[in-house]
Amino acid sequence: MNADALALSRACTALWMATLSLMTAFMQTGAPAHRYLIARKIAKNLGILREQDCFTAECRTIFSNLSRHWNAKADRLAPHEDRPRGGLGLLKPLMLKAR
Repeated sequence: MNADALALSRACTALWMATLSLMTAFMQTGAPAHRYLIARKIAKNLGILREQDCFTAECRTIFSNLSRHWNAKADRLAPHEDRPRGGLGLLKPLMLKAR
């Protein structure tokens, strides 16, 4: 195995381990906004892993399926567009009541 292939293999293994850690964090986090962001990151990582040749075709198919699963989960957790996201958006309802 040449140096580049070895480096790629190690990087892929590290990304897979980090993704597993994110899955653990997702299960231990109760805040919906945090769960949404973690699920998006998991899906993105799995999408990157499915494109790497250092894994078998079967493994890449599993990563692809998992990526779709986590994207769907993130979609279900996505915040509503009309929810305030901080800053002046939090003050808007208070300003309307004051009128």
